Amino acid sequence: MDAAALTLLQLNQRIAGLLNVAATQNVWVVAELSDVGVRGGHCYMELLQKDPERGTTVARARAAIWASNWSRISAGFKAATGQEFATGIKVMVCASAAYHPVYGLSLVISNVNPEYTIGDLVRRRREILVRLQSEGILELNRRLAMPEPALRVAVISSAGAAGYGDFLNQLYHNSQRLRFTTCLFPAVMQGERTAVSVMDALDTIETEADRWDCVVIIRGGGATSDLIAFDDYALAAHVARFPLPVVVGIGHERDVTVLDYVANLRVKTPTAAAEWLISQGGRALERLRRIGGELLQSLTDRIAGHRTQLACCEGLLPTASGACVERSASQLRNRVEALAAICSQRILPQTVRLDHLADSLGNRAMSAIERSRIKLDGKEALVAALSPEATLRRGYSVTRVGGMAVRDAASVPSGTRIETQLASGTMISVTE
Repeated sequence: MDAAALTLLQLNQRIAGLLNVAATQNVWVVAELSDVGVRGGHCYMELLQKDPERGTTVARARAAIWASNWSRISAGFKAATGQEFATGIKVMVCASAAYHPVYGLSLVISNVNPEYTIGDLVRRRREILVRLQSEGILELNRRLAMPEPALRVAVISSAGAAGYGDFLNQLYHNSQRLRFTTCLFPAVMQGERTAVSVMDALDTIETEADRWDCVVIIRGGGATSDLIAFDDYALAAHVARFPLPVVVGIGHERDVTVLDYVANLRVKTPTAAAEWLISQGGRALERLRRIGGELLQSLTDRIAGHRTQLACCEGLLPTASGACVERSASQLRNRVEALAAICSQRILPQTVRLDHLADSLGNRAMSAIERSRIKLDGKEALVAALSPEATLRRGYSVTRVGGMAVRDAASVPSGTRIETQLASGTMISVTE
């Protein structure tokens, strides 16, 4: 080996010396802010440059504003732009390249041009939101009613993500012992395939939408630049039109994406999504307990009322039967009297009518008898005039042989003993 080899520190010092030239000092640079945070009075961030066509990051650098300049710069920036110096803002900064032997290359910002404020991320997000609003779909998912409680949860996340594990741990170990049913629909949660992967998961869930109450899209923390994939029009439109309520818990509380504007509910983190579901279930459980208590109280009051009525009835029971019998007897007497009055009113006219009918019937019967007697006397006289005795008295006789009347003399042989009846007496003779 060459005895004159440099140490790493020496090489880094040379690099630092090479960078400390006018061309890299106090240079105005246009970039987009990412992962802005204040620690110890200093502001740390990342500066990004993106491809205008694809939106992918083509350059990245660490940067810092030291405490000696931060108060002045942040106050002036907010006063001029009306917003905080924060992630997603595109800025023009005056920066100097600095190379630290331990921490490497970074840019030290000494000033900011507040007129150059809005970054590609914010502009792109606004354009997407305006487009969704003009198409009338921006608030479709937000208008869906969230089931109460939402216990069947379809989860879109990376299978190995710590945020997904935190979500499940929080959900299944809740103090109220609510029983949730979850299913993971895995998706890529950072990089260029994020939007397509999440949309594929949503399509799969939609085919079995009747199995789920809501969808939760979760992703743990990380660099804000990793969330660029969620500022996608196609993905936002997919979520906006989705038939189930969508809960979004992506990144940290400070992170905002287009999905936060179109989803039914936006929460800070995956753990916050689980906490919200638990709190919603707890509210439903509390309502159920309250309703159960009200029902129990209502039943208790009603039973108490019936017991009071029963006690009153029990006290009245010994006299109730006698009173009932007396009332019935009184009613019966009243009805007997009423019946007697009614019968008297109806029978008297009929009695008078029967008396008239009896008198009339007797007269009619006597008249009928007299008429019949006269007819009978006439018929009796006729019978007497036509009788055999009357005929005999007029000079006729009846001849019999053996008791039978003779009508033909030829029928009586000679020597027959005959009997001749006259009006007075009988004569016996023998024929010749």
